Amino acid sequence: MSRLVRLWTEDGESRFREESGLPPAADARRVHAEESPAGSALAWHDAPCRQYVVTLSGTLRFTTRDGDTFVLRPGDVLLAEDTAGGGHRWELIDDRPWRRVYVELAD
Repeated sequence: MSRLVRLWTEDGESRFREESGLPPAADARRVHAEESPAGSALAWHDAPCRQYVVTLSGTLRFTTRDGDTFVLRPGDVLLAEDTAGGGHRWELIDDRPWRRVYVELAD
């Protein structure tokens, strides 16, 4: 079983928690892959849509504007639902590229 971290907006800020089980992706509308080189980071942003992000390689630290952090490793699944509000940022913390698959979900 993969680890699932849910990231959502509450009171205008991004929040997260680890959850058990993966909800069905029956409402998937698009699947695509991306890669960011080792050492990459992305400044404050919201998720562009509700989506699963499956990490294939790379270890990342996500940070919310409240300063809370969590780490994603290969095999982890992020359910990104923070499409508005304060957003989050991420940075690669190992020497591997971040390879991931996005499963974009219908609103």
